[in-house]
Parts: sequence; C-alpha cells; structure tokens
Amino acid sequence: MDVLLGILLLLACVGASLIDRRPIVERFNPVRTSSNPTTPLQVGNGNFAFGSDITGLQTFLPFATMSSWGWKNDSLPPGKTIQDVENYRGVSWDNHGRLVQYDFNGGDPDIEQWLISNPNRVNLGRIGLAFHTRDGRNVNTTEDDLTDKHQELDLWSGTLTSAFTWEGERVTVTTIASQESDSVGIRVESSLLRSGQLNLFVDFPWNDGKAKFSAPFVGRWDVPANHTTELSIGRNLDEARAVIRHTMDASTFFTSLGGDAFEINRDSESMHRYTVKPLESAPSFTVTVAFSPAGSTPLPSFRETHESASATWDEFWQSGGFVDVLTGSTDPRAVELQRRIILSRYLLRVNEAGDTPPQESGLVNNGWYGKFHMEMYFWHSAHWALWNDWELLRRSSDVYSRFLSSSIRRAQVQQNWDAGARWAKMTDPSGRSAPGQINNLLIWQQVHPIVFAEYEYRAFPTHDILEKWKNVVKETADWMASFAWFNESSGVYDIGPPMYVVSEDTSPNVTRNAAFELAYWDLGLELASGWLERLGEEAPGSWASVKEKLAALPMENGLYSVYEGIEGNFWDDPAFTNDHPALVGLHGWLPQTKNLDVKVAATTAEEVWSHWNISNCWGWDFPMLAMSAARNGQPDKAVEWLLHPSFQFDDAGMPIGGVRVPTPYFPGSGSLLFAVAFMAKGWGGDGGENAPGFPQDGWNVRVEGLNAAL
Repeated sequence: MDVLLGILLLLACVGASLIDRRPIVERFNPVRTSSNPTTPLQVGNGNFAFGSDITGLQTFLPFATMSSWGWKNDSLPPGKTIQDVENYRGVSWDNHGRLVQYDFNGGDPDIEQWLISNPNRVNLGRIGLAFHTRDGRNVNTTEDDLTDKHQELDLWSGTLTSAFTWEGERVTVTTIASQESDSVGIRVESSLLRSGQLNLFVDFPWNDGKAKFSAPFVGRWDVPANHTTELSIGRNLDEARAVIRHTMDASTFFTSLGGDAFEINRDSESMHRYTVKPLESAPSFTVTVAFSPAGSTPLPSFRETHESASATWDEFWQSGGFVDVLTGSTDPRAVELQRRIILSRYLLRVNEAGDTPPQESGLVNNGWYGKFHMEMYFWHSAHWALWNDWELLRRSSDVYSRFLSSSIRRAQVQQNWDAGARWAKMTDPSGRSAPGQINNLLIWQQVHPIVFAEYEYRAFPTHDILEKWKNVVKETADWMASFAWFNESSGVYDIGPPMYVVSEDTSPNVTRNAAFELAYWDLGLELASGWLERLGEEAPGSWASVKEKLAALPMENGLYSVYEGIEGNFWDDPAFTNDHPALVGLHGWLPQTKNLDVKVAATTAEEVWSHWNISNCWGWDFPMLAMSAARNGQPDKAVEWLLHPSFQFDDAGMPIGGVRVPTPYFPGSGSLLFAVAFMAKGWGGDGGENAPGFPQDGWNVRVEGLNAAL
C-alpha cells in the first residue's frame, strides 16, 4: 500500500511539473487591426498555405495561395526546342588531373537561363470578398472603407478569425486550412449576405520565371491573354459544385468549389475573375475551395475542415518538443524570445512541413523562382529532429533517397568522379541541378544527409533505420572521399579548388582547404564510418585514408582562417568579412572534430565578433553565432545573438529578410528553433546539464520532449 501511494505521489508530482502549453501558445496569437503590406497571416498544412489580408481572405492584397506541387515550365526561348535543353552541356574544368563537366558557361545562355528559372513555383489563385449595392452593382471598396477591424490567428487550432464593419453591418470571416487536402474552408457571417451586398470572388494570375524574386506578391494580373481559365458546373464533378481549369503554357491546375449552394459566373470573358453568390438568403455562407494538379478533388465540408485542423494542431502542440523560457524568468527579453519560438513553430508547420525541401520563403512568396536550396535544407528542417517532429521531417527527408540515382549520375557520369553521389545545391522536385557557378561549386550541402541520418538513428536506434539510410550515407561519403585529392608535395588530402565556401565570397579557383568545409568533411566521414560499423561492415579504405590525412584546419597568427592561403589581413578586408561567418560554426554548430583546437576556435569566434560586418549578417548567421557562444561557455552572449537588433521577426513571426532578401527568410526561423533546442537541451549526446546554453541569472528554462544536438 505504501509503495502504491508513493507511486501515486510521484505521478502527481510529475504531472504537476508538466508545462501547461496552451496558455503559452495562445498568449502569442497574432492580432491585427489592418493589413500588413508585406506579410500575410496564414493557414496551411505544410504542403499548402493560404495567405490573407485583414479580411481573412485576399480581398485587398493578392497574397499567395501556394503548394509544394504547384510548378510550371515556361515556353522555351524563341527558336529553341526540347532537344536544345537535353543537349545542354556546361564547361569542363581540370580538377587535379580529372576533367569535370559542370552546369555553367555552356555556350547557350538562353537555354542556361531557362534551366535556372524552370520549373518555377506558381500562385494557385486568389479568393476575396466582393462588395455590391442592393441592386447588384459592384462597389469599389478599399480597406479604408472598413471600420472596427480586428483579426486574430488562433495558433492552437490554426483558425483565423477576421471581423470588420462595412455599410454599418458587421462581417466575420473564419478561415481554416484542411490538414488532409490542399483546401481552405471559409465561413462568412453577415446580414449583408441576405441583401446580396456581400459575395466572394476567385481570380487567377499569370505565373512565369522572369523574376528571380516575387515578393510580397506572386504572379501577374495584368496579362490575362497569356493564360486561360474554363468553368465547369453541374454534375460529374464529384463533390464539387464548380471546377475552374487554369492553363498556363503546358501546365494545368484545377480549383474546385463546394459547400453551401451558390451560383458562379465569370466577370468578363477577357479576365479570369469569377464571382460566387450564395443562393440562400441566410446570414451565414460556407464554402470550401480546393486546389489540385489533376481534376476535381474530394472536398471536405467547412465543419470537417474545422475538426481536422483543430485535431491536427492540438496534436502538434501537445506531442512535439516544447521550450518554456517565460514562466519564472525575470529577464525581460524572455517574452520576445518565447514569442519567436511559438510563432516560428507555427509558421514552419504551415510553410515547411511538406513533401519536398522548402524554398527560402516557404509558401508565402517566391525567391530564386520558388526552387529550394539543399545547403539550406539543414537550417530549414533539422530543427524537426531536435523537437521530435519526426513525421513532419520524414515527409521531406526521403528526398535523399528520391534524388540518389540522379546524384550518382551527376557525380560519376556527368562529372567523371570515381564513386559516390554529388548532391545538387539549387534544385526542384525533379532533382536537376540549376546551372550556375555557385550552384555547381558549393559543397557544404554534401554532408547534410549523413547528419540527418545520424539524428534519426539516435532517436530510433534500430536496424531498419540503418538500412533505410545505408545507401545514401555510403554514396555521400564515397563522393566526399573522391573529391578530396592527395597533394604529393604536402602529403595530405586537400579539398578544392575549385570550390565555393559557405559565404560564397571567395574566388573558387584559389579556394583550398576552407576551414568549415574541412571540419564538416571530417565529421561526415567519421559519422559515415560509424554507420557501417553499426551494420557490421567495414568502411572503404578511401574513407579512412582521407580522414587520417585530411589537411589541417588553416591557421594564421593563432586564429583559424577562412581558407588556406587567404591574404594575411583578411580580417580587415570587407571582401571576406561581409557575409556568413562560417568560422564560428567550427565549434558551436559543429561538435569538436579531430583537428580542432577548442581554445583557438573560441578565440577565432571572438575575433569574428569584433571584425565581421555584423550589420550585414542575416538569417541563420545569428543562431549560428549563438550556438558558438553557447558551446564555448558564453551563454549570456548566446542570448544576445539570438535577440540581436539585426535579427528581426515581424508581428506575425515572419523572419525579416532585410536588405539581402525579401521577407520572409525562413532559414532564420528554422535556425532559431535549432539553436533554442541546442541551448535548452544541450549537445554531445545526452544533453548533460539543464539549459547549458542559457544564463543562470534571470532565465528559467523548462524543456519537454527535445533531443540533444551532436
């Protein structure tokens, strides 16, 4: 009896210590009283997102409706054929006795640019409110005509509620994204529906790859002749009441509408806008709008969408990791850090939990034509591993298995390497590498799949996980060993030239033995060898040879250098101190590697603090600086970096791109969450002490369900 009582008391104590997550999450529900001209409030499911203005729709500002599958190819340049695309070959450079063919300077700039910008990601369509007089005439309404505007995004349920007054009548719009389909559920409540003064519209833009960045809006509404739409109504539409077929060049997308009874008409044959009018005289109107690449799609009701979203979001907030820096902390900065944590968790679940790696701006707008960058995949998605959101990470991490065969062909057939798979930098769902010198010569993305594999095995140490990643790990390390070349004069293996470093600001033809890349190579080969050992297999001799004789990290005057042979005064040369300060990643983001001197790494990090142009740093630079400070025993500085004035998030939690790129720049959010988990749970396996990356004074950090970093 005493034992049972003791167990019950223990369970009660444990239960009492659990974080009450919901009040912390809901404290940071975004609230707006006017539209933000550059960022929407969003609902979504990871593969699909809908951005709204102050009306809960896209009435006044054409924010995007985007997906992980919505891509199109533009028409080929005049006079070009598909054979020109297939015959494209880039320049070949000598790589230490090996002729390597790259995808740049191929002699056909038109085809090269087409390959860079295609396929490009599309804005699937726009949904908004249409205002009319009682006799049905359009009223040219602006946001300034609305009064008493109030909008709140309930993070816990993924529900956006927007209310305002127009013509003396209250209007409330509820917007929710389905979690089972790429659709948005909309409920409009107002007496204006009865009088016919309030309706909906759907509209479709032209999309192409002419602009590298399309922000804050995606697509063009002023060239209706470039594309076509076709309306189908009536039977044989499954559950839809209407389907609109949208064709741009050779790509076709479908928008299905269902819900309460309505009539739908095209506003003008020369435009692609359709007005949706409720048929029943009622104070409430619900509609579901679904988007698909292939015909009509099953349409959940508004109620089903609401239930689906509520259940999914509740599970997300309850089951994954959680960090509470708010309760019990006396440092006033804790409120802002907690806000960033909560909003980043929501936004990355909406924008970056899809079937492919995310682009830099998620599903908000387009950067780099909507393509994703495999070197950024770590910053976008590695946080899912530390926060125990494995189902979400696995949606996209199998991209390495999907792209393995094409990456092997790139390495061994196109580029003439002896073995392995070379991972692309800038790519799309096809796995094709976009042409460009940086796109072909950057190498730090190469190690990422080994690190993702290691994190999954540490969370699930089973034979199935070892087999799942075996081929990816082996082919990745095989190319790493092939890329390193034995320097007869020094007796070591060098990497590069040619290569671009993390900061992409050195000359590729003179860049040899970059410090961060050498350390990352060492870590990757160590982890890959351990992977095969777990399987009872011996690692290839080439891996051991390269690892044992890999060049030492370059050093000058007691500090690590960006690369071997860089000018001695590079610390005072803005050409080398104006972009991503990867030197701080040597001991912070990365654990201690074989040739790393921890004291030199710490001194080098402090030199970066005083000599780098921090005002030009952006996105993931600041969490990387924070992790360096934390691992080097300076938690006060780590918090300063996470909350640096140049590292900003807007009222919706969108990471601001600043002068470098448009907002949002989501590697800033992903790296923030990675760094917070790193600082809160710790590193080096079991995590050690509680919150080792936070100061003892002023901070009370409570942690649930996190995994430690390497």
